Amino acid sequence: MQCLWGRFTTFERVQLRELTVVKKTGRKVPFDREKLARSVNTALRKRSVEPERVERMISGIVRQLESLGDIEVTSDQIGEYVMEGLKGLDDVAFVRFASVYKNFSAADDFRSFLAHLADNNSPISGDED
Repeated sequence: MQCLWGRFTTFERVQLRELTVVKKTGRKVPFDREKLARSVNTALRKRSVEPERVERMISGIVRQLESLGDIEVTSDQIGEYVMEGLKGLDDVAFVRFASVYKNFSAADDFRSFLAHLADNNSPISGDED
């Protein structure tokens, strides 16, 4: 008789507090780590970034949010943390995420954003002029 034992791994995460996300419309929804992971992975689609690095980045963002000292965080705060994380992980994913987060609607939006990055070589926050 053949033994059909498999191996599996579980990951447990300690959640310091229940976070609530305040959307731009003012609506409040529970923070969803899986939604955050899906957004990050969408930006990283077809990019060769090790899954462990992605997981560390996501965990780091969650820790930052939890350490803010408030149970409510804005979607803008989350977006800024994700952009900073992706900027250090993969330039293409960073620009992909920024294009959705900042709601680019034309090629000129991309050009302006990339020019700003090239000129200032600094973190992007808020809306560009």
